Amino acid sequence: MRRTTHGSNSVLTVLVAMAATLGFLLAGTAVPAQAAAIRIMALGDSITGSPGCWRAILWNRLANTGHTDIDFVGTLPPQGCGLAYDGENEGHGGALVTGVADQNQLPGWLSATRPDIVMMHFGTNDVWSNRPTATILSAYGKLVDQMRASNPDMKILVAQIIPMDPPTCAECGQRTSALNAAIPGWAAARTTARSPVVVVDQWTGFSTAADTYDGVHPDASGDQKISDRWFPALTALLDGGPTVPPTQPPTPPVTPTPTPTVPPPAGGCTAVYRTANQWSGGFQGEVVVKNAGTVPITGWATSWTFPGGQISQAWNATLTQSGSAVTARNAAWNGSLAPGATATFGFISSGTGSPAPQMSCTTG
Repeated sequence: MRRTTHGSNSVLTVLVAMAATLGFLLAGTAVPAQAAAIRIMALGDSITGSPGCWRAILWNRLANTGHTDIDFVGTLPPQGCGLAYDGENEGHGGALVTGVADQNQLPGWLSATRPDIVMMHFGTNDVWSNRPTATILSAYGKLVDQMRASNPDMKILVAQIIPMDPPTCAECGQRTSALNAAIPGWAAARTTARSPVVVVDQWTGFSTAADTYDGVHPDASGDQKISDRWFPALTALLDGGPTVPPTQPPTPPVTPTPTPTVPPPAGGCTAVYRTANQWSGGFQGEVVVKNAGTVPITGWATSWTFPGGQISQAWNATLTQSGSAVTARNAAWNGSLAPGATATFGFISSGTGSPAPQMSCTTG
């Protein structure tokens, strides 16, 4: 007996039509591809990678504030820090930034990890090895060039490195201060709109006595401070906002008492001193000169007395010292000040910087 199949054919026809319709609808409402995570490389030495638990604190803070589209990258694995985190990094214990630059090690790390942002805290071992500041900055520049060759849109955060006071290096504190004082000017010359170089102040507010376990490597409080300093600068890049870190540090190492000058006559200037940082046997001083008059000035000079202190270097001013008497005159580029405008210079000296000196200021 022959079986009819008209009903089955009808059902099959309906199913094929429904499938075609469903495919059309799905094609029209395809889910967009998820944006790739932003890849962040922490680059440096043992401060960054051995174990570098500030990275664990930072990663968790970012995640807890909604930054879940990030990927910490590096060719080195994480080390134990007591909490879960994305721990890949390029913190090479014992490395010198000058050595990494001379040996062209960074391009291989970059090609293996393809970062979008680099956080660089590098130079501690160079300072310890008495590499000149200019040589360290030259190495920084080479690494920046290599980063941009890897990614023309690379965003670069460069730390003014944390203080160091190892028992075997009495000069390390002064050398660190000299390097950190030079970093902002170097960064200003290297930054571009497409690939900004942003300076992150890891120096101010960090105490080798309270925040390290050996005068060099951060302890728990040091890790927290380092993370706290990276966070606003990094989130500014992640959020597409301004690429300028906060100018007011949260925890300064000393609480300087500004020493104003005697009020100047009309058309005069003032100079205010503060101790920016200090270490065993030396300190970094900073002076802000202000045009306190109502007309522009074309030059300025400040004078003060430092009993027992010997200034070894200065920036943004020309300093002369005779015994305890010190005079600082404007540099070629910061002598002209409009009313209310300021110029800042700094120096490194032996001694303690206390008590704060009485400053005088003259124009012309």
